Amino acid sequence: MKQMKIVALLLVLLFSASVVGAKTIKLAMDADPVSLDPHVQLSGGMLQYSHMVFDPLVRWSQDMDFEPRLAEKWERLDENTVRFHLRKGVKFHSGNPFTAKDVVWTFNRLKKSQDFKALFEPFTEAVAVDDYTVDLKTAKPYALLLNMATYVFPMDSVFYTGKDESGLEKDAIVKTGPSFALTNESGTGPFTVGDREQGVKTVFNRFSEYWDKSSPGNVDEIILTPIKQDPTRVAALLSGDVDFIMPVSPQDFKMVEKSKDAKLVTMSGGRIITFQLNQERRPEFKDPRVRQAMVYAVNNAGIVKKIMKGTATTAAQQGPKGYLGYKENLAPRYDIEKAKQLMKDAGYEKGFEVSMMAPNNRYVSDEKIAEAVAAMLAKIGIKVNLKTMPKAQYWPLFDERAADIMMIGWHSDTEDSGNFSEFLIMCPDKEKGYGQYNSGNYCNKKVDELVLGAQTETDLVKRAAMLQDVEQILYDEAVFIPLHWQHLSWAGKNNVNIEAIVNAQNFPYFGDLVVE
Repeated sequence: MKQMKIVALLLVLLFSASVVGAKTIKLAMDADPVSLDPHVQLSGGMLQYSHMVFDPLVRWSQDMDFEPRLAEKWERLDENTVRFHLRKGVKFHSGNPFTAKDVVWTFNRLKKSQDFKALFEPFTEAVAVDDYTVDLKTAKPYALLLNMATYVFPMDSVFYTGKDESGLEKDAIVKTGPSFALTNESGTGPFTVGDREQGVKTVFNRFSEYWDKSSPGNVDEIILTPIKQDPTRVAALLSGDVDFIMPVSPQDFKMVEKSKDAKLVTMSGGRIITFQLNQERRPEFKDPRVRQAMVYAVNNAGIVKKIMKGTATTAAQQGPKGYLGYKENLAPRYDIEKAKQLMKDAGYEKGFEVSMMAPNNRYVSDEKIAEAVAAMLAKIGIKVNLKTMPKAQYWPLFDERAADIMMIGWHSDTEDSGNFSEFLIMCPDKEKGYGQYNSGNYCNKKVDELVLGAQTETDLVKRAAMLQDVEQILYDEAVFIPLHWQHLSWAGKNNVNIEAIVNAQNFPYFGDLVVE
């Protein structure tokens, strides 16, 4: 009896110690994940979610190198094949073991995803050599194969196979409407999804059998609350209601910096913010002089100074400095008088009326930027009927091309200039996925040839020239209205190690988050 009491006491003490050591983080973001299905949307928010609940084969480090994750190592077998050696002893949240068949299953699903298929178009197949070895193959030499491995988050093939209670296939990828993967998950990541109410709260719980025992992370629970308004998000941090917020509006930087209890972390970013001009909806936009006039009418340097408070870099092209396609000679071009003359030359001196849509909680100060651009276009006779909305409502309308002018921001999925064009500029191709986010419906076969040619060109000098040719064409034809490259920002309490988990991709590795 005495021994039983001692054992019971030890168990109580152990339980108490674990409770005392448990850490809960209250996280506020501008929006929560639109789905639990990692393949339903190619967006920053969904990739942030994927790094919490799933694990990629490899991931980016802060110094832009590749870190092994579910793949322990890799080797190139020939110019078209890279072999990945997988980590053993990894479990999915369901308890199922992780093997090569899950990588192959996930790869095949990615090839079907409307948003991801263009990224994986260069790939021909994934082959399971044995339970812990997978070969990824491309049709031609592909310089960015490892870059793409950062987007392979293996899913639990057993968990997602079969039919759900409604009789629908569990592996269905559904953008709008019910699906099994919309509300169910089984990844290998550091957190499982607990309570979830879309748009209200999502609770992430530490996965007790997570494979990465070397992770310094000590957070057992993350309570994510979406707070759309920038000032409200900062107020929640400074009042102590939340521990970590992202992003931070430039207008609120000084307020955070003055706080004794909070800290601000910023980093240069490569996300381009633009407006696309739908040439199928508006015949006026088919005239390059009209498009050029609109670009000349928008004072993007002024937007960076007044709205972004200097926390962005004015842009005139897609890829920022440091990317292969960057052209030093392409400069921003604000000139209101030249804009008016171009409108006159095109026969639209009296202007015309258009519709514009933009999100109000996706990009930093997106609503204010849209309002500013609308006012600037009015100066050359273009009356803009602007409508802004939360991103959950915006993206379905963007997919429908529901307005004449639509805002889109893009961070290169491959940290390479070509990716911008693959999704934002190439002729829309539903079968291959190219032009998936080209709401301007721009189509130039020469541009497509250059972009596709750059995919297989391994000579970096030649590849850079091809991508620079693309940027020059887009600049000359004023295909879109460039605004700026958005910088990244996070803020949190002083005892939260934000600096160690953030990166240029804006995919914080919350599994490694430490709260002191």
